[in-house]
Amino acid sequence: MRDSWATLGVDLHLEVTGPRVRRGLTDALREAVRGGRLAPGTRLPSSRSLATDLGVARNTVAGAYADLVAEGWLTARQGSGTRVAEGAAAPRPAEPRTARRREPGRPAHNLMPGTPDLSSFPRAEWLKAARRALNAAPADALGYGDPRGRPELRTALAGYLARARGVRADPEHIVVCSGFSHGLRLLAEALRAGGLRDLAVESYGLAPHWTLLERAGLRTVPLPQDEHGTRVAELPAGGAVLLTPAHQFPLGGALRAERRAAVVDRARRTGGLVLEDDYDGEFRYDARQPVGALQDLDPDHVVHLGTASKSLAPGLRLGWLVLPPALTPGITRLAAARSTGVLDQLTLAEFITSGAYDRHVRACRLRYRRRRDALVEAVAAQSPDVRVTGMAAGLHAVLRLPPGTEESVVRAAAWQGLALTGLSWFRHPAATTEPADAVVVGYGAPSDRAWPGALEALCRVLP
Repeated sequence: MRDSWATLGVDLHLEVTGPRVRRGLTDALREAVRGGRLAPGTRLPSSRSLATDLGVARNTVAGAYADLVAEGWLTARQGSGTRVAEGAAAPRPAEPRTARRREPGRPAHNLMPGTPDLSSFPRAEWLKAARRALNAAPADALGYGDPRGRPELRTALAGYLARARGVRADPEHIVVCSGFSHGLRLLAEALRAGGLRDLAVESYGLAPHWTLLERAGLRTVPLPQDEHGTRVAELPAGGAVLLTPAHQFPLGGALRAERRAAVVDRARRTGGLVLEDDYDGEFRYDARQPVGALQDLDPDHVVHLGTASKSLAPGLRLGWLVLPPALTPGITRLAAARSTGVLDQLTLAEFITSGAYDRHVRACRLRYRRRRDALVEAVAAQSPDVRVTGMAAGLHAVLRLPPGTEESVVRAAAWQGLALTGLSWFRHPAATTEPADAVVVGYGAPSDRAWPGALEALCRVLP
């Protein structure tokens, strides 16, 4: 015989008051419908289930339901159960005009850098991977688990990063995090706890990253920049530096080989640390000049930070840290306070090991290369005074403008409904590098359908 607590039905919170139970229940249900807590069409528990939950007689619940059906608050049909009647809830009063805030208009075209084509997310393949991963997952995978992340994903990442990016990765020294910012915050907290006060950064980068570091107690010090990239020779001894060596953001160049070697050698000799942001390392379009990960030069003094935000979607909130052995325990303790969802970790692991990740990246690489080529061709034909640079890799290019025209181009883009950012927005406030007029064009963000219109709108605002 089935236990009384095992009755089936939806949960329903009701406060039944008064000496007469049936009247109190009827009033409570009516008020729940009138107040909007029970929306039209909501199916109510069976009379048996609700009677058991409330500890009252079944006839009491059935009578209350009958009263409200007669009043028009509920409907009851054979096989459909008892539901809240359509139109039963009183309409909510309209908000006064003064309380409403008008939402700013969305741009017609988005050319902001750092965003992939979200319409190309491989939904069908991701769903297949999620099903396979969930079916194969042991029951304990749904527990709290290792703060470093699921071993399936750390193992898959170690293999992928080794063959695709040249990273020397041990799954034991990989920590899965909720995107790049989360990983950077963990590192900043660990470095600050270890006594670090200043962290060197590139002259051009992302202000939110500098703010994150400064909130963790680190002062960001920009390194000088020249035509060959960041001048790493001026890095303080024993310090730490955050670099985008494979594809500098936003300028777009790769750190020269001699400077790559120099920054790692300096970290090795002085006990320093290099934080390598490999944010879009998969998207390299010139096979004759492959640029691998800096971490391969010295895994003991380079932290490799990666993310699925550019290759898949930022909304997944999946990133990873490949750590030197000495840093792993401290970062693991910090990571325990905020772990990443297990199901997404298992799905990404399956997505990588099945080969679906490689297929998706190759397809995106071809799509983005075609857009880059179209951008270069259109700018050359319509704006010969504008020079396109930083286009060997990634999801954006830098358009070098005639002196004094950056502000006017950005303003004209806004009038055209075009989301476009000037290079000056990415310059560190304390940078000594001479500013240059340019705009940073993210050709990854538009969908295939929207790209031609976005490119046409861009050409209209260029000098």
